[in-house]
Formats: sequence, C-alpha cells, structure tokens
Amino acid sequence: MKETAIDYEAVFQALPGMVALLTPELVYADANEDFQRLSGRTREQLVGQYIFDIFPDNPNDPAASGMRDVRASMLRVVTSGERDTMALQRYDIEDPMRPGHWEERYWSPINAPVRGPDGKVAFILHRVEEVTELVRLRGGSGGDSRARVLEAELYTRARELQELNERLRQAHAREREVALALQEAMLPARRQVGNHRAAVRYRPAVGALNVCGDWYDLVDLVGGNRIGVSVGDVVGHGLEAAGVMGQLRSALSATSRVADGPAEALNVLGRYAHVVDGAESATAVTTFIDFDARTITYSSAGHPPPALVHSDGRVEFLDQATDTPLDARPDPLPRPEAVTTFVDGATLVLYTDGLIERRREDIDTGLSRLADSLSRHRTADPERLADAVLLELLPPGGATDDTALIVVRL
Repeated sequence: MKETAIDYEAVFQALPGMVALLTPELVYADANEDFQRLSGRTREQLVGQYIFDIFPDNPNDPAASGMRDVRASMLRVVTSGERDTMALQRYDIEDPMRPGHWEERYWSPINAPVRGPDGKVAFILHRVEEVTELVRLRGGSGGDSRARVLEAELYTRARELQELNERLRQAHAREREVALALQEAMLPARRQVGNHRAAVRYRPAVGALNVCGDWYDLVDLVGGNRIGVSVGDVVGHGLEAAGVMGQLRSALSATSRVADGPAEALNVLGRYAHVVDGAESATAVTTFIDFDARTITYSSAGHPPPALVHSDGRVEFLDQATDTPLDARPDPLPRPEAVTTFVDGATLVLYTDGLIERRREDIDTGLSRLADSLSRHRTADPERLADAVLLELLPPGGATDDTALIVVRL
C-alpha cells in the first residue's frame, strides 16, 4: 500500500493548545494558530523575535518572575536534552491594542527538546496551557489567591497525567513496554542536589511488571538553599497503581514549590487525593530541608517515619508529625508539622514500607533492622549506602511489596 505523505506543517498548525518552536537562542521559529490567537500576536510578529522582546515581564509588578523562570526552564532543556514541566506561572501580557495596559494571566508551560540529525537540541517545543479562567473561577469573590494558584496547578498536572493514563489503558496489548516507559517518565532521575549527593532506588514487588505504586521525588524549593524530599505509597501494583502514583507525585511536586511548608503541601494533596480514583489509603511523607538553617521540617500522612542518621551513628526516626493517610477524612483537618536539626555529614533516608514490613513481624523489628544497617554503613557514600541497605533488608528472592528508597547526604 502506498504511504500517504503527511503535511507536518499543517499538523503543527492544527495542534490543539498553544504550541511554539524556539531555537536554542530562544528565538521564535514558528507558532501554531492557537498560540497566535491566545497570545494576541501574529506569526509575523513572532517568528525571528527573541521571546522576551515579545513577552517581557510586567514592569508594573516588581515581583514578576515569569521571564526568569521560563528562560531557566528552556535553557535546562537545551543543556540536558530532557523535557521540563514548569510550575504554574503568573505571566502578565501587554494588550497589543492598548500599550501600557497589562492583563493578569496564568499559564502552565511544558518545554521539550526537538533533536536535530546530530542528536543535539535543535529546537525547543514550548507548549502552554492558559488557566487564567480556572484560577478566577476557583477563587470566587474574596478567595485566597495562593489557594487558587495551588488548585490550578494541581488541575493542570492532573489533566496531563489523566490523558497519559487513558493512553495506557488503550495500549493494554503492549502493557509491559508501556509500563517501562511510564516508570521512566514519571519518576525523576537520580541527581546531585546542589553540593549534596543523593541516591535513589526503586524495587517493584515480584511479578509487578516492573512498575508499582511507590514513588519518590526531589524538588528545589523557592527561597534560600532548600530542597523538598518526599516518598509515597499507593495501594496495589502494575499500571493502575502506577497511574495513581504519577498523579499524586506530580501534584505534590508542584504543590511543594509554592506551599509554606510540608504540612500545607500534604493538606492540599489530601484534598486532591479525595477525587482521584485509586488513591484510597495512599500514604506520603515530605521533608523540607534548609541547608543554611540546618533544619528539616517534616510531615507524614500515615507513612513510615524518615530516618536521620547522625555522624556518631545515632539514628533518629522523624515520627513527631504523623497523621492519617491522604484520603482518610472526607473533611481533612490541618496536618501536623515538626522540625529537627542536623549537622554536616548527617544522612536523611526516606523509604516505603516494603523495606521494613514483613508478614507476622512487628513493624518495630523492621525499624530496628533498618536503624542497625544505617548506623553500620553511615560512612559510605549515598550510592553504596543505598545498595547495602537493600541487600541486607530485602529478601533474596525479591519482596512481595514495592520498595522505594532515597538517601540524601546533608
């Protein structure tokens, strides 16, 4: 059968939503029809122009940071060659028909690499979803603006992941291949956090298609030398659990960037989990690490406590802010939050219950086993420490429950 030629220019222009192509120098190469219409700019006004000459920050807003944030995201894509999903942005637009008049707008951007024949990033695919009306409708009159931003952020992340879940259901015949791709896309790669090393490990339960409902996350927090480190656990294995896991991880990652602390982040996540099918009994713990103040602020939604390994070998379980699982209450109460201190050289370890829980065994036995292993291997670098803990605590033939582990040297 003769192949039908595809007019990719026509496909690009017909793509739903705002989509533009930019060069690595952040110059517009093309923009589809929705981008032109919703931005109020013609293709001729865009192509060949530096993005922030066309869309500068609002000069009347001293706190405007949209230009800086979008530029940093695009440059990360050029440098790393990896897709970058941004937090919700307020980025005001100047009315082209009324110079000097700026309209308050909210956007949810995603930047992805387009590689050339040499494998290098030739273009940045800039996809934007405008959520201004959602922010306004959610807030109502007299509503809290920060809460509106949080809800809109969760909405945009959930919408993207729900679309992915639908595609996964349709691809049942290729379940294993899709599962592996899903796992790689939903969980962040191991990386160095500033000057601090981190190691992550992920072990699905035996027979779980190499995917599961456990997850971990590391995010850079706004203001100061701070990061957020989280783990969570969704009941079940396979594609269904992985889909729910992806929604909760993405939602907590976005919320942590704008929340006042881990308790508020889990408060919002709990409200969101209440409307996610399959999130029943899901647990999570999140920690905000402030390297300048040498503090760890933490909150737990029914999850095993993080372990803080001090340089002298003492292991402190962070169990002073533990509450019910995410979707345990129809009308959730504010969650507790606690703070502890650390010194240079300490190690923070977060994990899921597959690491410590065994049938017909008290959980304190598993915690003691973990504390002993961490204390003995505390001087090892995070990668070797993670391997040693898994080797000593997991059954040789594989565990019947999923396991996620993250180790951060402080």
